[in-house]
Amino acid sequence: MTIDERVLPNLAHWNERVAIHMAARSYRVAEFRAGANTLFPIEREELGDVSGKSLLHLQCHFGLDTMSWARLGASVTGLDFSDTAIAAARKLSTELKIPAAFVCSDIYRAPEVLKRQFDIVFTSYGVLCWLPDLKRWAQIAADFVERGGVFYIAEFHPLTQSYDNDNPRELKSRISYFETAMQEFGPGPDYADHSVTSSHGSREWMYTTGGVITALIDAGLRLDFVHEHPVCCFQMFPFMEQYADGWWRIKGDPIPLTLSIRARKP
Repeated sequence: MTIDERVLPNLAHWNERVAIHMAARSYRVAEFRAGANTLFPIEREELGDVSGKSLLHLQCHFGLDTMSWARLGASVTGLDFSDTAIAAARKLSTELKIPAAFVCSDIYRAPEVLKRQFDIVFTSYGVLCWLPDLKRWAQIAADFVERGGVFYIAEFHPLTQSYDNDNPRELKSRISYFETAMQEFGPGPDYADHSVTSSHGSREWMYTTGGVITALIDAGLRLDFVHEHPVCCFQMFPFMEQYADGWWRIKGDPIPLTLSIRARKP
């Protein structure tokens, strides 16, 4: 598999993270093995009933959410560029007897290895920042949607990337929300287990909410809705509080933390 040279450091980064995340409590692998569903209420409620539908999960990591959709009745395919993640997903699928297909491919080369369309194309949480070309991503995602089908994304709100997530007391801007240059980050603690430091850095990109919406529209999709939520599925900033419903929030809800978009292919 040949991938964009700009994301090569990210491949090593994510291959290393598979073992870290499979052991991290926040990924709930033990609970998943016992039958739990790892999807969050936002995507389950907004995407709705998937039973009997074909579903493609782009940037699926090691497949827990992919197989959670399978447990809800979808016929699922997961795609990720990490060969380590795809191997782990296939192993879990076989071990737990959950029918699922997993494809190893850079998302920009996915049309070369996956030549079909789906009722639903799904992606979620921490996917956009790894994309060097947003417009091409949107077009590829749209092309995988069957006519009359649905594209859905639940993602950390783009605004959150402009803040320093290490500041212990308050929101503090680290970079312009409108930054477009590639950013390089060195090795550091893993977001799922701060006690583990990864040995590989990463390259990331920022996009505005308007940029994401426009890319999807330009790709030929028609929006059902764009929702902004004051909650996050993990403790993005140190001063966030976890509520009884499991969601993390910033006191007073000063900024949106999660963005969800559903669109259809006419």
